[in-house]
Amino acid sequence: MPVTDAVLHLLCGKISSGKSTLAAGLAAEPGTVLVREDQWLAGLYPGEQTTLADYVRNAGRLRGVMGPHLVALLRAGLSVVLDFPANTPASRAWMRSLFREAEVAHRLHYLEADDALCKARLRRRNAAGTHEFTVSDDAFDLFTRYFVPPATEEGFTILRHPQAEGGQTIA
Repeated sequence: MPVTDAVLHLLCGKISSGKSTLAAGLAAEPGTVLVREDQWLAGLYPGEQTTLADYVRNAGRLRGVMGPHLVALLRAGLSVVLDFPANTPASRAWMRSLFREAEVAHRLHYLEADDALCKARLRRRNAAGTHEFTVSDDAFDLFTRYFVPPATEEGFTILRHPQAEGGQTIA
């Protein structure tokens, strides 16, 4: 049983599926903190985020440090929007450990978007220069090979955000 009304919001979706946009909207709720992996990685490891291996190493370091802090925020009664990709069973297992340790509710938001929509958004994002990282189509394809949609048997409360006609994701 949750010990506070805090909620840990988790985000699953391919690169440029709309996770950060949804995260910002969720974080607008009172008593809610947004924690963005890309912001932390860019700040802590400038220029060191060029390969999948770099990401795996640096994200692992960040998660090791952030885990206890996130649990403390949740236990203090703050909801957290964790804008970290919940895109593999292993990453979701780490996230599950957070809400279980904090004894709070969670919601796993799954943004369903096809590769064509994501790549189109990614190209616009890259051209705008508004994101911490520029991601090529090849890098998108590489990261997407590791993407695993959440499964019911993983035990998450999953909220699906399907891609609508015309390519928009319904949030």
